[in-house]
Amino acid sequence: MSGVLRAFTIGLTAFLTVVDLFATQAILPALTTAYGVTPAAMGFAVNASTIGMAIGSLAVALFGRSFDRRRGILLSLVFLAVPTALLATMPNLMVFTALRVTQGLCMATAFALTLAYLGEHTSAADTASAFAAYITGNVASNLFGRLLAAGVVDHLGLAANFYVFAALNLSGAILVWFSVERAEPMRQMDMSHASPLTSWLAHLANPALRAAFLTGFLILFAFIGTFTYVNFVLVGPPFSVGMMMLGTVYFVFLPSVITTPLAGRVVARFGTRPTMWGSFAVALAGLPLLLSGNFSALLAGLVLIAVGTFFAQATATGFVGRAATTDRGSASGLYLASYFLGGLVGSAVLGQVFDRLGWTACVAGIGAALVLGGLLAFRLEVSPVAGSRPMPRPLPSR
Repeated sequence: MSGVLRAFTIGLTAFLTVVDLFATQAILPALTTAYGVTPAAMGFAVNASTIGMAIGSLAVALFGRSFDRRRGILLSLVFLAVPTALLATMPNLMVFTALRVTQGLCMATAFALTLAYLGEHTSAADTASAFAAYITGNVASNLFGRLLAAGVVDHLGLAANFYVFAALNLSGAILVWFSVERAEPMRQMDMSHASPLTSWLAHLANPALRAAFLTGFLILFAFIGTFTYVNFVLVGPPFSVGMMMLGTVYFVFLPSVITTPLAGRVVARFGTRPTMWGSFAVALAGLPLLLSGNFSALLAGLVLIAVGTFFAQATATGFVGRAATTDRGSASGLYLASYFLGGLVGSAVLGQVFDRLGWTACVAGIGAALVLGGLLAFRLEVSPVAGSRPMPRPLPSR
């Protein structure tokens, strides 16, 4: 397989693995109307997938050392199609939420095992390009997943949307069947003989890692707060954007597809803390534009927030690998769990703020999270011993 084809295959696998995660945000107004609930209630239900993502990330970190990577990825993607298709039946909100949690469990298992496979079975010369392709596929899913969801709902309705995404899940399984080679899981070179729980306690005792975990929490808190509730701003006056146009709004993610894979190079040149400060500064610069009555200005604000938060995510995940002195897999699991928990809390807290106090107060809450993330960057430094190791590959973004 040529290098270009291989990178495309890896990126497409990432895309099909997590395309369900945020695509549903683009149809939040339609779902809110269909279920007859408040934006906060529907926002929480849609983003409940992050609960499953957090649990799944921890489960793979705890039990996934001896999993057959290929079989686990295949089964996860096949099982993912089941709750996705069941969402088309328009169940009550409680069942809808439970199905979203189940989707999150399947998605987290699939992409965590894919990460493990790439780390174990990619040559040193090809590793950087493999992970860059995976990151890019994850970022692209934020754009094209939302665009597809909005288009399908606009033309075919809500039920058809979920059937289409179930078909995409099965397509991902087929792609893995033909592109991922059978291979036994390899032992991690930095894994100690300690139990996973002991490793987790050691990670939590590390101040730099604690700061990184909380930073991940704040990144997705701000991201979900922005891209969940801005939908309701866009469909209301003065913008009154239609469903199909709402999908095209998410071309604001296109610059991030280009910038996010560059995070490793920027960190190597300037260091983690300056890179993180720059990322949060870019995102903060976009907040005032979200309050503008000008459509173009609002879109520019969304571009800045997307670029800044995606870049911060890539920087933070890379830092976790450097700061962990043992069992990097469990450190990554803790980081991802905190990251996705931040998304859940962001949707719940900022949803209530949006319902009760409005969009301006919601944007203020997003800004507070970004500022706190910038302050935490002061703690993002590793010891000379840990820092002497080569910089690891960053985990994929959202």
